[in-house]
Amino acid sequence: MTVVPCHSPAEVAETIRLARDTGQHLVPRGGGHCFAGRSTSDGIILDTTPLRSISLDGDVATIGAGALLGDIYDALGDRTIPAGCGSTVGIAGLTLGGGLGILGRQHGLTCDSLLAAQVVLADGQIVDCAEGDDLFWALRGAGGGQFGVVTSFTFRTVAAPVLTAFHLRWPKSEVATVIEAWMAAAPDASDALAASLLVTSEVNLFGATQGPRSEVDSLIGVPPESATYATLSFRDTKRFLETIGGMEDDSISKSEFFTDPLPGDAVAALVDHLGSGPGRELDFMPMGGAYNRVPVHATAFAHRDTRFLLKHASSDRDWLDRSWRIVRPWGTGGVYPNFPDPHLTDWATAYHGDNLDRLRAVKARYDPQGFFRFHQSIEE
Repeated sequence: MTVVPCHSPAEVAETIRLARDTGQHLVPRGGGHCFAGRSTSDGIILDTTPLRSISLDGDVATIGAGALLGDIYDALGDRTIPAGCGSTVGIAGLTLGGGLGILGRQHGLTCDSLLAAQVVLADGQIVDCAEGDDLFWALRGAGGGQFGVVTSFTFRTVAAPVLTAFHLRWPKSEVATVIEAWMAAAPDASDALAASLLVTSEVNLFGATQGPRSEVDSLIGVPPESATYATLSFRDTKRFLETIGGMEDDSISKSEFFTDPLPGDAVAALVDHLGSGPGRELDFMPMGGAYNRVPVHATAFAHRDTRFLLKHASSDRDWLDRSWRIVRPWGTGGVYPNFPDPHLTDWATAYHGDNLDRLRAVKARYDPQGFFRFHQSIEE
């Protein structure tokens, strides 16, 4: 394994040429993480971490592919982009797989705010792409390591709002009731409210709103055991939410999208299987709002007509697989690309749905020899 830090698009192009000339497998690595370890290789790891520049011109931000979310939020000040809470998450992986966050129900996926990108192709060409280009379409939701190495992103920013952050807790005895109430209400809440549900040894409702606190209070309908509210700047809201939940270092995950609430017997089976063992998580994330107002074929992100995303996480593979199978009959079969699952049998359809055929055509145009691949490639 050879790690090659790249400080410019020209160095990225030279590293790609080196891999081609020597017949070595190459994968790009941004500044963040990958749940499935796809940014590792026994060949060449093209490290874009040095490409961390962040600049703002009016309401347009240009961000290097190695930048992390915490640095981006700090640099943009009173402007921001819709993205996640983890300060160590890399902008490249997040954007190229879609990008969920507390502003998403108002402003859409992170990739929906993308205006342009600079990409180094398999033949070493450095190209710019924007709306109207097939390559740009593919990068918004399916671009992680399949079509080229993105070196910089150009985003439309929004004003960084003051938010009411919240964290409500219920005991495990209320878990089924809270899950059913959340599924019925959270995806239909106002766009200003992003409320996720995390079930571990307790039940946690957390998120942020620009609307009235009363909408949060009434969302579940069961009085919480404890409740924390704080009116904070956008940056401090991110810091507040970053401390809630989060998988253990050795955890793995499976996920699926749903268009309807789970039936009561499925919730009961899910809760029963959750049990009281340590290191088990069910993470319900609301879709709806601006996520769903973008047509399915407008970008490569194919999960625009869904109600919520459910992620199961644990270090116990047997528990994880069983938890996922319990609710599988009611899912869409769609999986969030940023929660990659090496055990999927038809991963390309799961990630990309009805957009797969067009993605394969883009792949054939920009990488006809299939140079870019992690452990799988969409032309297979």
